[in-house]
Amino acid sequence: MPKFAANLSMMFNEVAFPQRFAAAAAAGFKAVEFLFPYEHSPQQLASWLQQNHLENVLFNLPPGDWGAGERGIAALPGREVEFKTGVARALEYALALGTKRLHMMAGILAADADPLVYRAQYLSNLGYAARAMAEHGICLMIEAINPRDMPGYFINTQAQAHALREECGEPNVKVQMDFYHAQIVEGDLSMCLRKHFDGIGHVQIASVPSRNEPDQGEVNYPYLFNLLDELGYEGWIGCEYRPRGRTEDGLGWLQKAMQQTAIKIK
Repeated sequence: MPKFAANLSMMFNEVAFPQRFAAAAAAGFKAVEFLFPYEHSPQQLASWLQQNHLENVLFNLPPGDWGAGERGIAALPGREVEFKTGVARALEYALALGTKRLHMMAGILAADADPLVYRAQYLSNLGYAARAMAEHGICLMIEAINPRDMPGYFINTQAQAHALREECGEPNVKVQMDFYHAQIVEGDLSMCLRKHFDGIGHVQIASVPSRNEPDQGEVNYPYLFNLLDELGYEGWIGCEYRPRGRTEDGLGWLQKAMQQTAIKIK
């Protein structure tokens, strides 16, 4: 049965971030994810989750200087100390919130970068972070991101992400499969999902090409939701999309998905 988590960085932007927890709960969500929690204290976030009976299922490690265009630092040589500090900070939040999955963004390659140098740095940092998180029962997510939205990002395809996961060899490293990014880069989503299913630790959704509600566009989400059930996926599906208007007005797709699930159960 699909379990949907609202992405509070992208959804319910009609209200300030602290009020999005209540808005998500009122809309029927039992879990949330967000990009970065670091503007608020762990105690504040834990309180908002508890007050609204919500589970936090995912957030990102510190990404470097986001405002300057950085999108993670795990693959960037010379940033090891900053990276390790970020791992410690993310773990502080995860332990306070009960979060069991953290996403490690890789970073943007410089135009003259040697890919092998970046790969070696990435694998070193990946292993370090995975081992630190394993001590607390936390899974480390890595993600392929399409180059249209994020030019120069270190990982673009599912095959690349899974190759890095396998080379790292740490059992708590999994791939965060965002169907939006995967469709833009390579398509063939159902076969890709089947091929890599055992290495997938989190799923995210949005329409393609617009990244709005998953009810229009190129991707047949009802089919994919059924396929996830068929394959035995027990994790959360993160709703990482930009609503066309008011978030609540665009949740018809969610109601249909849950109705279809109820019919299947009966």
